[in-house]
Amino acid sequence: MSANKNINLTMLCDFYELTMGNGYFENGMTDRITYFDIFYRQNPDNGGFAIAAGLEQAVEYIRDLHFDADDIEYLRGRSLFSEAFLDYLAHFEFTGDIWAVPEGTPIFPREPIMTVRAPAIQAQLLETYLLLTLNHQSLIATKANRICRAAEGRVVLEFGSRRAQGADGAITGARAAYIGGCAGTACTVSDSVYGVPAGGTMAHSWVQMFDSEYEAFETYCKTYPTNATLLVDTYNSLKSGVPNAIKAFNNVLKPLGITNCGIRFDSGDMAYLTRKAREMLDAAGWPGCRITVSNSLDERLITELLLQGAKIDSFGVGERLITAKSDPVFGGVYKLCAVEDADGNLIPKIKISENLGKITNPGFKKVYRFYNRETGMAEADYICLHHETVDDTKPLEICDPEARWKSKVMENFEARELLVPIFKGGKLVYELPDLKDVKRYCAYQVSTLWPEVKRFDYPHNYYVDLSEELMALKDKMLMERRG
Repeated sequence: MSANKNINLTMLCDFYELTMGNGYFENGMTDRITYFDIFYRQNPDNGGFAIAAGLEQAVEYIRDLHFDADDIEYLRGRSLFSEAFLDYLAHFEFTGDIWAVPEGTPIFPREPIMTVRAPAIQAQLLETYLLLTLNHQSLIATKANRICRAAEGRVVLEFGSRRAQGADGAITGARAAYIGGCAGTACTVSDSVYGVPAGGTMAHSWVQMFDSEYEAFETYCKTYPTNATLLVDTYNSLKSGVPNAIKAFNNVLKPLGITNCGIRFDSGDMAYLTRKAREMLDAAGWPGCRITVSNSLDERLITELLLQGAKIDSFGVGERLITAKSDPVFGGVYKLCAVEDADGNLIPKIKISENLGKITNPGFKKVYRFYNRETGMAEADYICLHHETVDDTKPLEICDPEARWKSKVMENFEARELLVPIFKGGKLVYELPDLKDVKRYCAYQVSTLWPEVKRFDYPHNYYVDLSEELMALKDKMLMERRG
């Protein structure tokens, strides 16, 4: 196959989705309505929450679901699938319903972040790509949010394209990082395609191309006088780099009346170098010159730098963000939770395991988030069966999911549903928001979480409880399977 062949992403599925689909087709289950939940079991980096991202790419994928003639011919060549099933695939389209939490929403383990209701074959074929895009972008958005919170309001830029896991990892990773709080990216195509602001100035090779460091800086300032950020650690940061940067600013920018400029460190003792550089810049009359640092940063290192008194205005964060290096697997799963019988009656399904964390919650569900009416802060999430409603005019007792003997009574709260309709009968019914609005929404929603939930170490265990009816159903099904 040519490396330049256009790939139909419908074929980006695990092969067992096709073998199961053929089996459903051959056994009269083509139109059997199924319900699948996507959820995850553990927050990355043992944090207090995660950030949902990747919905827009999921929507684009579903709207383009189809099998090309080449795809059908490939499947025919495997000699596993009936001609009738291949004909079904040749005319394949999605006709189901999907609910999901909006991108940028803080999410918690074990609660549905997407529910798919569709005929069995359709629902099964969605599994791989939906998990791929939601797992990847939620992971990167979560990591970016941790890093941006560590920066305490300072600018964070995503610099990781060259270390990303493939082209899509770089492109959609930059998108997810923007949702999580990054101000921009070094990835040009992410700006072109998604509107993530791209920027950059120079590499060490620019400085090395000239006969002297000063000549490199002077030339750059003349070429880009309104966007001059100079990389000062190619040779000796404090002995030549910062002094030559100041000289270039004085000789080129000052006569033009320009004070907007910056320097960047990409190596060395960042806390010491930035403190000394700040002193030198201020003494030379450049108090507004910004200091940027890069080089294998993450939330832990940023926190430590600031504790050491580093004088930093912005951070360029690369490999440890774009790969979520400290915990690089999000772990979202796609589990059957219900089916409908021939009369449309709902039959809940449950997966049981000796690993308690892998026991699923049965039935068609929805999720409420409870907000305190006085403070506006998020207090708890509540998973219930889809037909249930919450009366938020009355007190409600909820339990800690990790220790059910611990409970608290919710009073004076507003209950808001988290999952919103995305597709209905195969038609898109959700207006995808502008990416800037997603970023703003994420920042606001994170601000509704208490600081204890946002701690990096030993965060408060946010309550995600099951309704009494859902808990009773789960217990009943577990008892039926006992033995």
